[in-house]
Amino acid sequence: MNNRYYSLDVFRGATVALMILVNNPGSWSYIYAPLDHAAWHGCTPTDLVFPFFLFAVGNAMSFVMPRFEQVGTSIFLKKVIKRTLLIFAIGLFLNWSPFVKWNEGLLVVKPWNEIRIMGVLQRIALCYFLASLIVYFGKTRGAFVTGAIFLMTYWFLCFWLSASGSPYSLEGYFGTRIDLQLLGSNHMYKGEGVPFDPEGLTSTLPAIVQVIFGYLVGQYIQQKGKSYELLSRLFITAVLLTLAGLCWSTAFPLNKKIWTSSYVLYTTGLAIFTLTTLIFLIEFNNYKGAATRFFDVFGKNPLFIFVLSGFLPRILNLIRIADRINENGHPVYLSPFGWFYEHVCKPVSPNLKNGSLLYAIVMIAFYWLIVYLLDKKKIYIKV
Repeated sequence: MNNRYYSLDVFRGATVALMILVNNPGSWSYIYAPLDHAAWHGCTPTDLVFPFFLFAVGNAMSFVMPRFEQVGTSIFLKKVIKRTLLIFAIGLFLNWSPFVKWNEGLLVVKPWNEIRIMGVLQRIALCYFLASLIVYFGKTRGAFVTGAIFLMTYWFLCFWLSASGSPYSLEGYFGTRIDLQLLGSNHMYKGEGVPFDPEGLTSTLPAIVQVIFGYLVGQYIQQKGKSYELLSRLFITAVLLTLAGLCWSTAFPLNKKIWTSSYVLYTTGLAIFTLTTLIFLIEFNNYKGAATRFFDVFGKNPLFIFVLSGFLPRILNLIRIADRINENGHPVYLSPFGWFYEHVCKPVSPNLKNGSLLYAIVMIAFYWLIVYLLDKKKIYIKV
């Protein structure tokens, strides 16, 4: 795959790099609009990152599925279940890490009843698992039909089971009630001010289709090879899916937080368009410059570097650097990364969004250096 379709590696690496960029601002209070999620309905560039990654998971699946079919069902199930459990467990570990926290000047154990169960890696694990089963047993036609059924069923459930006259609102979304019953409010995300999980169990249903679409596109790329017919058909598909998502959004709004079906079509269309552009530039015009090399190394250790970018700030938060005394006479402590933002990045501009963006860019460079060194040593950490 690496030799034949280098563009897929660049696509995956760019997606991972953007995930790190948007997840590591200097301050969540100072973010440029394109680097922030839509407040509810809508879709910003940041809202494209996660669906693009799920799409890339499906691309990769299309290259390994033929080998799974050759080795038989039992080995296939063993490998897929093992990988699913590992990715889910790593996500849970990340949520719980570093297992202790500061409380009134003392380090105390973080209790299990405060830990969020779901998250980005957990959703990736579930989508990978269910999409693998659908593709393996349903083949291409079955996967396409199942994906369409999932999207329509989810729309019906959102509308039919809504808790109010506004089925696609935070208050009316049916999935929260199910997540509360299965996960419990203590184990859910509360960034919206109430227990609501943007990577909850119910909204995982349409997200599975994102992986299926990635698989179908990856399979088609292999079948057609490097031809202008491939490019033209992928481009047409991208336009049709994007327009279909926009049209559907008039009834079922684009929304990442509840992962609406229109959002799946819209973001898949944009993912195909982006991938088609990369195929044209890299595979047809042999463009392999600094940009492709930069993103390629992210794509070679995607899971490791994503986990590290989440784990390292958490572990460094245990280190407290005395910074100042607040208005109440209490000492204010910063972590090493927090100190770097406050004293190096933040002062660079009166516009605090610039300092926050500078910090995020420095973090990208820092993590890139790590994966670059791993690539130079041919160390690839896979699950």
